[in-house]
Amino acid sequence: MITAIRDAWIVTQDAQRRIVRGDLVIDGERIVSVGPRYNGTADREIDASGDIVMPGMVNTHTHVAMSVMKGVVDDLSFPDFLDKVFKIDSDRTDKDLATGTKLGCMEMMLGGTTTFMDLYYSEDVIAKATQEAGIRGVLCWCVLDQDKTTQVGNPLQNCKSFHSRFKDERKIVPGVGLQGVYVCDEETCVGAKEFSDESGAPMNFHLSETRGEVNDHKKKTGKRPGEWLADIGVLGPRGVAAHSAWLTLREVRAMGEAGMSISSCPVSNMKLATGGVAPVPEFLQHGVNVSIGTDGSTTNNSLDMFAEMKTLGLLQKSSRWDPTVADAQQLLDFATINGAKAVGMQDLIGSLEPGKYADVVILDGKAPNLRPLLPENMIANIVYSGSSYNVKTVLCQGDMVVEGRSIATLDADSVLSEAEDAWRSLCIR
Repeated sequence: MITAIRDAWIVTQDAQRRIVRGDLVIDGERIVSVGPRYNGTADREIDASGDIVMPGMVNTHTHVAMSVMKGVVDDLSFPDFLDKVFKIDSDRTDKDLATGTKLGCMEMMLGGTTTFMDLYYSEDVIAKATQEAGIRGVLCWCVLDQDKTTQVGNPLQNCKSFHSRFKDERKIVPGVGLQGVYVCDEETCVGAKEFSDESGAPMNFHLSETRGEVNDHKKKTGKRPGEWLADIGVLGPRGVAAHSAWLTLREVRAMGEAGMSISSCPVSNMKLATGGVAPVPEFLQHGVNVSIGTDGSTTNNSLDMFAEMKTLGLLQKSSRWDPTVADAQQLLDFATINGAKAVGMQDLIGSLEPGKYADVVILDGKAPNLRPLLPENMIANIVYSGSSYNVKTVLCQGDMVVEGRSIATLDADSVLSEAEDAWRSLCIR
């Protein structure tokens, strides 16, 4: 099937970061041309005259099934927040996990996100719901010490079984999810890394999210979490460290030497008042790949990558007293091509180039908040003025998932109704 998107401003995010005016042509799952007018016959024509076409964004850290838990643990201290979330988590069913996943996918799709990296248990349930939604899930099964989990069986073995079952499924990338050093001993961490190395699976984990986490681990081992993970050989190029807010320069260097990525989650960190700001300039200086995550709907309440992208930039500028830090082009990179690199898919997604998957977002070029619209201000407008409400159409791997701001793959009304039922069953105590 040939799809021709006509007469758009195309923000390619290619190596030259070109912006071109013209047509984008898709054959099946992949992009075949970017820019030149297409004079052939298309099965599907999309008039995007004056609109912005950009790559689908990559959310590199979330807990999508928690989308049905919005508004139940707000304005609590971090220990109280954790206590209440863990109690709710222990009561979850496959049905509400699936509903939460569909709800979260709907929110992400409508906000221009086509790939998300998840860390949770029951990723098999999440995978099936994600496939129904039609976007791409890099789904990292939560691994932690067996004596600290509510999972049935051994978490690492559960992760391996999930990977074996879903490794060849379309738009599903099974991965390893280390919960964090506070519930993962050396054997668990090393075992997870060994499996990631053997299978090539991506690995997502929480790292140095709070000062308490860092201090407790240093008391226990004599080392900070990043130092300890480096010393036991767990850092590596498939690793994506979420939060990464309380780090020393020594840890940053070790992460860069290991070829690591980080997922900065500024809204979550600020909402929980955990303090610390991810040292983004130092990450960039020392070769750490920087990407963006929203975290889950209990710590952020939103899966909006437009909001997260802008917030990250403002927080970095404000905390450094330097308006040149994290400029607009870098922020868009973090949300697109850097996110693709974090999940190991930079050759397939993250930019609009021939041969790559057609993960495409069309923004309304007539929206007042994006105007005036010229090549010279387009990137800044997307980053600082753009909104999820500007998203008109979304394709993921060539499949239309949002058309005219309507979900094309799910019965949206049914999902919304089920979400209310799930919230009542889980959150009213």
